[in-house]
Amino acid sequence: MTQGLQHTEAKAGPTVAIAFGGGGARGLAHIHVIEALDEMGIRPVVIAGSSIGAIMGAGMAAGLSGAEIRDHTLATVGRRKEIVNRLWSLRPSSLAAAMSGGFRVGQFNIERILPAFLPNAVPKDFEGLAIPLKVMTTDYYGQHETVRDSGDLHQALAASAALPAVFMPVRIDGRIMIDGGIYNPVPFDHLAGLADIVIAVDVVGGPDGDGEAMPSRIDSLFGASQLMMQSIIAMKIKARPPDILLRPQVNRFRVMDFLKAQEVLAATLTVKDELKTALDAAFKARKAG
Repeated sequence: MTQGLQHTEAKAGPTVAIAFGGGGARGLAHIHVIEALDEMGIRPVVIAGSSIGAIMGAGMAAGLSGAEIRDHTLATVGRRKEIVNRLWSLRPSSLAAAMSGGFRVGQFNIERILPAFLPNAVPKDFEGLAIPLKVMTTDYYGQHETVRDSGDLHQALAASAALPAVFMPVRIDGRIMIDGGIYNPVPFDHLAGLADIVIAVDVVGGPDGDGEAMPSRIDSLFGASQLMMQSIIAMKIKARPPDILLRPQVNRFRVMDFLKAQEVLAATLTVKDELKTALDAAFKARKAG
């Protein structure tokens, strides 16, 4: 993938900050949001992200366009063969470490795997980004969130996306870190006061069904985690809501449905127009006020 197009400088007017939420494959909907901002000529002054939202945010912060992020995503995680090829492209010692203990649940080493899937344009360190980025991680034993905004970017992204029961935790500065979405699913609260307009994109979703079917054990596990994360989001909204809240229709997709990338994108396309309409209204309101 070539180095992404450099976003044009924001036009004179209100500044924008954006928080991309966690949600696994559901977070592919963030691509539409980035494309919408590109089409409007808007460059955020700061970005925050949890889990997949941190990864998507890193792509944007590195200067990649939404179209480039889309192409890279579909060419990598959207194809089973490409996923296998990228895993095998790791040198033997790295592959062995990546699989730490085999294919048992929770044994995948995301710190070794993630770099094989990141666009080349995403720098190793935060300091190489074109837009400031705040990456959320959860301190497992400290029982609190930790914001990463300097130093090793790849390590921070790995920690932010270290989904329990799927990936091993990541050790940073002697602390055990797990998925940033556990403590802060959509970190818009970390953008308060940093821009005129704060956008939050929630792709956590919730249990999907007819209300009568008995969920499987796995569906119950992930569904319960979605409900807990939605309660966190609700409390944060009550305390200080973002100026714009987007919730793409992602309920029918599972957290690891990356091979359904095309379907996720097709199902969430309307969020582009939702954002454009909301931003137009916000700009007009500020101009009138």
